[in-house]
Amino acid sequence: MKEGTIIKVSGPLVEAGGMEDANIQDVVEVSEKGLIGEIIEMKRDVAFIQVYEETTGIGPGEPVTSLGSPLSVELGPGLVGQIYDGIQRPLDDLAEIAGDFLERGVSAPAISHEKKWDFTATAAVGDVVSGGDVLGTVQETEVVQHKIMVPPQMKGKITAISSGAYTVKETIGTLEDENGETQELHLSHRWPVRSARPVKQKMDPEVPLITGQRVIDMFFPVAKGGTAAIPGPFGSGKTVIQHQLAKWANADVIVYVGCGERGNEMTDVLNEFPEIIDPNTGKSLMQKVILIANTSNMPVAAREASIYTGMTIAEYYRDMGYSVALMADSTSRWAEALREMSGRLEEMPGDEGYPAYLASRIASFYERTGIVKCLGAEDREGSLTAIGAVSPPGGDLSEPVTQSTMRIVKVFWGLDYDLSYARHFPAINWLKSYSLYQAKMDEYFSREIHPDFAKNRQQAIALLTEEQSLQEIVRLVGQDALSAQDQLKLFTAKSLREDFLQQNAFDDIDTYCSAKKQYAMLDVILAFHDKAAEALEHGVYLREIEAMPIRQRIVRMRQIPEDKLEEIDAICEELAKDFQALIQEQEVTND
Repeated sequence: MKEGTIIKVSGPLVEAGGMEDANIQDVVEVSEKGLIGEIIEMKRDVAFIQVYEETTGIGPGEPVTSLGSPLSVELGPGLVGQIYDGIQRPLDDLAEIAGDFLERGVSAPAISHEKKWDFTATAAVGDVVSGGDVLGTVQETEVVQHKIMVPPQMKGKITAISSGAYTVKETIGTLEDENGETQELHLSHRWPVRSARPVKQKMDPEVPLITGQRVIDMFFPVAKGGTAAIPGPFGSGKTVIQHQLAKWANADVIVYVGCGERGNEMTDVLNEFPEIIDPNTGKSLMQKVILIANTSNMPVAAREASIYTGMTIAEYYRDMGYSVALMADSTSRWAEALREMSGRLEEMPGDEGYPAYLASRIASFYERTGIVKCLGAEDREGSLTAIGAVSPPGGDLSEPVTQSTMRIVKVFWGLDYDLSYARHFPAINWLKSYSLYQAKMDEYFSREIHPDFAKNRQQAIALLTEEQSLQEIVRLVGQDALSAQDQLKLFTAKSLREDFLQQNAFDDIDTYCSAKKQYAMLDVILAFHDKAAEALEHGVYLREIEAMPIRQRIVRMRQIPEDKLEEIDAICEELAKDFQALIQEQEVTND
């Protein structure tokens, strides 16, 4: 441990002299209170420290102690279901120690050091193992089997290992490394948050992350192991979409990072998630969720750490072979923390005061995602998907954080204030959004759901795009100037918007929509359009088509439960009969 003294305090930035033996990224304890900080710059013997707690009352002359190791997280059984702050302090344990309001310098183990876990060894004495090899398993929750792996940097021959009940700090076995030294094996290990965990190989994402949100899965899907961004102005529904993705995405583990957002949003998560039954497991959602809360009233500097804390925990579960989804709400607050520290370091500012290295920091975060072959002799594949909300001031998508993010991510869900003002949620603009995984996802859905999946999606997008052009004409000369076929296109586009794209996150049935139901719903709407176009050619008036009773059943499709999808097929059969009767009636009239 190396000691120095404070020479200057500037908000969350502390300068300390006499630190010539310390290194950049070392964790330090600041003042007698033991505030946690991290060295972010060194100039000779002066260390510039980013402090993750409130520095009010701290002054020159007070001690600073370097712990000689980088900011790390503790990885082991007991992570799932926890709620942490930005530097992996468990908030429930801190509340028991210090009350409902965080006190400076208070700390607690990230995972319980007293709780015993039933460890079942799968490796045996004499096995030669290396980083990523599975030593055994622990049943962490009903839905997550925790694989105890050899830490990435360790390898050798197992000299002792046994099943039993252990705490995360007790020795479960020993290993003789290449130098003949004995290394102890535990249920947990530590990993520096700013270093990506190693993998064997990264692969191309080919399987979608099913979210249960129609506008996303059908029109702008994200792949497992992919990256997505949700930029939008205040009040456009970013947080609700993030909550929906965390609730319903078909990932094995969810890591939700509340970075600089309002505390009431994290309260919603804590109140809602335990009550929700995960459709993929049938168990409580909290049995696969890890929450990291660094809300707007918590120290600014810790926002920067919270993103990396969440990413490292997510990588750990990915290395077990799980599909992991990381939600970051929002990366703009993280970027603002970077700007705050950059300004106090007196670095040359870039666009709008953000540091010149903003784009590279955003890129280094998102590039830790992917679908990978995990380390270890066992053939395991894991995926890590990152979905980041961006909060551009005033909804200006040209600002640096949004632009830097858009250059990196492959899915862009652009939220539109006009849609949210019109109470159209999710307010994802179908004309501005895109997914670069579309071709691969079309192949998957057409193979696994229905051969016409991609064809229907393309037809729906074409109708919505054409609607915009036709609306320009309507504003100039009125709808009556359009042909009957064009008026039908407007009618179908309205149905697509209101009966398909709109989705109620707070409705018990409509909150989640499987890919099969999405296809069935869209197929009915497009079948209605095709049959209506045929009826128009036979002389049927559009007003007669609009007044058909079957329309009411189409409007109510979203309320059909997942276990009664045959009712949607019945609607499709019924509308075919209704149109046939309508056309026959018109032919009789014409005769």
